[in-house]
This record gives sequence, C-alpha cells and structure tokens, in this order.
Amino acid sequence: MGPETLAQVLRPLRELFRPEAYPDLLVGLEVADDAAVYRLTDDLAIIHTVDFFPPVVDDPYDYGAVAAANAMSDIYAMGGEVILALSIAAFPSGMPPEITAEILRGGGEKVKEAGGILAGGHTIDDEEPKYGLAVLGSIHPDRILTKGGGQPGDILVLTKPLGVGIVTTAAKADVDQPGDLDKAVASMARLNRTAVRILQQIGVNACTDVTGFALLGHGTEMAEKGGVQLAFSFAKLPFVSGAQAYAEDWLFPAGTCHNDDFYNHMVQFDASISEEMQQLLYTPETSGGLLAAVAPERLPALQEACDAAGQKLWQVGVVRKGEGVVVEP
Repeated sequence: MGPETLAQVLRPLRELFRPEAYPDLLVGLEVADDAAVYRLTDDLAIIHTVDFFPPVVDDPYDYGAVAAANAMSDIYAMGGEVILALSIAAFPSGMPPEITAEILRGGGEKVKEAGGILAGGHTIDDEEPKYGLAVLGSIHPDRILTKGGGQPGDILVLTKPLGVGIVTTAAKADVDQPGDLDKAVASMARLNRTAVRILQQIGVNACTDVTGFALLGHGTEMAEKGGVQLAFSFAKLPFVSGAQAYAEDWLFPAGTCHNDDFYNHMVQFDASISEEMQQLLYTPETSGGLLAAVAPERLPALQEACDAAGQKLWQVGVVRKGEGVVVEP
C-alpha cells in the first residue's frame, strides 16, 4: 500500500483511538512512528511491530532471514531490543515442505541472532508466498528514539548502504551482474542491533530506519516531525554494488513511482543530480539501515564506537532550519 493510500485509510482509526484516552500509549497512530510503544511501568515499555512481504530473493533461507531482519528493524529504529516474535506466513498449498521449512529456519535463526525467541505464529494458504514477523521489544520509556527531535546543526548518519531494492528488482529480471545480489542480501540480512546499541550509548536526537518509503520518504517524515529541514549530500550517500548502474538502466520497481508521487512536493534536488539518481532515492529499501540525527559534538565518539565494533557509519547530510528535504551535490 502506498503512503498516500495508507494515510487515507488510517485517518478514521486515529479518530477512534484518540491519544488522550490512552495515556500509556507513548507512540501510536497519532504519532505514526516506526512502531507502537506502550508503557507498562515507569521503567518499562514494550515496542510492538509487524511486517511481512512476498519474496525479494529466490533462495528460501535468505528470504526468511531478510524478512525477519526487516521486521525486527522497527524495534531497533525505536531504540529497543527484541524479546519475542511470532511468524506470519501465507504459502501456496502445493509448496514443497522443505522450502517452507527453509523460509521459517531463516527467520528463526535471525530472531535467535537478535537475542529474541520465536514462539509460534499463524499461516494461511495463498497463491503467492508471504512471510514476516510480529515482533515484541522492550525499552525504558525515557530512552525511546523517534523520528522527531532532530535539531539544526545535527549531522545525519546512515548505518547501511542504499539501493538493495533496485538490485533485487534487477535480479528478478535476470539482468543483475554476478555478485551484486549476494552483497545486497548480506546487507539486508544484517541486523541493526549493533548500530542502535551504539546510537543509544552515544545519544542521538532522532532515528528511523530506511525501508519501504525510501531515503527521501523516511527523511521527509523526520523533517516533518522535527519541524526542520534535512539536507543530504548525494556524493556522500553509500550504495550497494550495481545500484547506480541499474538506475541508469531505469530498472525501478513500481514502489519508486508511488514514493515519488507522494513525497516529491516536499523534496528539492540540485539541478546537477540526474533524474535517474533522483528516482533511485525514491526507490523502496528492504531491511535498510538506521538514519539518525546526532549533535556534532557527539559525532567523534559515535564514529569511534562504530569503528571499534566494526559497524559502518556514513555522514550523509545535516539538519537545518526550514522544512522538507533537499538533496545537494
């Protein structure tokens, strides 16, 4: 479902569940962040999220692992840790059991890697496979990370490269170059657990993960909720192998157009940035990295901690006064 349709269908629910009637719901429909957060005690809140989708790769184990990592990413985007997960699956009735088992194994092993427990789930018959997780996480109510909160002068950092969405699209069309898909899968399957632990340790002002609404969609949401402008430097943006070449060949998935249509009135590009590269920044990501706004005086400590942990970190822009998103050379 595209962002415009999603906003429309959620509007009645926001009226039904007004935040003043649910004071312990710290993040919900009204705030519309990466996951819901509900306070249990003064020292404990739970984070709840759900995500599932059709296969993005052919290998069943990789599909399960990527889908699980993607679902758990919203827990990390809110600053929390994974506790418990339930599988959500729709599989064709004639699918060989060994393929189903590999999908579930990929997801289960990824949950274990996250320190959580996979405790069951629900399946239905469907012609097209779909798999994902409903995930429960935990966090102290005072340590929740949200999309809002970025301050003018903050540095924008990113923890994974962009472009996996167009690489998987190229692979589906059998036009990808050797090695590109493997690198994209490795990026998608990598958890954001180490990254968020470091962000929490050093302290950041805002955070989200880059997924279906792409860098520009999620960046626009950060700008809107923080009442600021996000300025990205295109030259500093990292991309997985092959992404820019496939963009030059216009191998964009349908979601690119949906994101462009919904967010383009809030985005400004420098004239030097080609249309292909503009579209690449609207292309949906799967299990992307964390995009965070950090105060400049904390950046050296953040970079040092990431280097020590082997966690990649790219400085990709700045937060300014204003609104919307600008993309500069």
